[in-house]
Amino acid sequence: MSTSAKISSNIKEPESIKVPPVKVEEKEQPQEEKEDEHYEVSYKVGVAENKNSKFRKTMEDVHTYVQNFASRLDWGYFAVFDGHAGVQASKWCGSHLHSIIEKDILENETKDIREILNDSFLLVDKQINTTLQGNSGCTAAVCVLRWELPDLEEDFQEGDIDLREHKRKLYTANVGDSRIVLYRGGRSIRLTYDHKASDPLEMQRVEEAGGLIMKSRVNGMLAVTRSLGDKFFDSLVVGNPFTTSVEITDADQFLIIACDGLWDVIDDQEACELIKNIDEPKEAARILVRYALENGTTDNVTVMVVSL
Repeated sequence: MSTSAKISSNIKEPESIKVPPVKVEEKEQPQEEKEDEHYEVSYKVGVAENKNSKFRKTMEDVHTYVQNFASRLDWGYFAVFDGHAGVQASKWCGSHLHSIIEKDILENETKDIREILNDSFLLVDKQINTTLQGNSGCTAAVCVLRWELPDLEEDFQEGDIDLREHKRKLYTANVGDSRIVLYRGGRSIRLTYDHKASDPLEMQRVEEAGGLIMKSRVNGMLAVTRSLGDKFFDSLVVGNPFTTSVEITDADQFLIIACDGLWDVIDDQEACELIKNIDEPKEAARILVRYALENGTTDNVTVMVVSL
């Protein structure tokens, strides 16, 4: 399903947040940089992660970002995948999803990016279920940032377009409970939907497909109702993403893309307030990971911050 990105949320003013020092593990993940040597992209990306060894024996999160995505100057691809029942699905998505999206964009340049994201998620869901052994699955939060021409009138003349009128558009897609939050003009805007078994709409969909929700889990086992993989759940857990599109404005400061290891212990507005005065996105990501660890998260934690 899709929606415009004019999403309202109940926002409360955060209390003062103190962040004690704690070590944040850093680990290289799949990423690509396609930069022209004479061109600097308009955004900056920072990532921090921690296995959270106190509670987790393995790290099942994966992140990917691609500068100059689809061989276009200043486009960007940013994604976080949170695996469960093994890391196979999240690793597969981290290595392949961006290439599948890129291929569709290049072959269908007039196709709506939200449709491309939807089709790519469904294709990846199918490929994971047919190529990987076991029942591994993952949540996904994916962004495509690109430049577009302004909306044109039917009677425009060739040469009428001023290149300075190009606009930046952000397209997002997610399954599961990994989340994307935009910080605009001092307010957080959530661009994703938490697909959880406790959600009334998702509960209804699962039950209509023949499943049961027990203890806020699909058939008593899985907390999310949409993911990539999880083939043993068949039609109960699907790969159809929630998608949004939004035009980036001067009021937009940054994006937070993170797994539920962060969002389980902090709300959207508080997370944004915590890093709004941090210039470097990598340091901002570290601060959010530290906060999650010091405030009781029991999951792996991965945070990507993109300054706009």
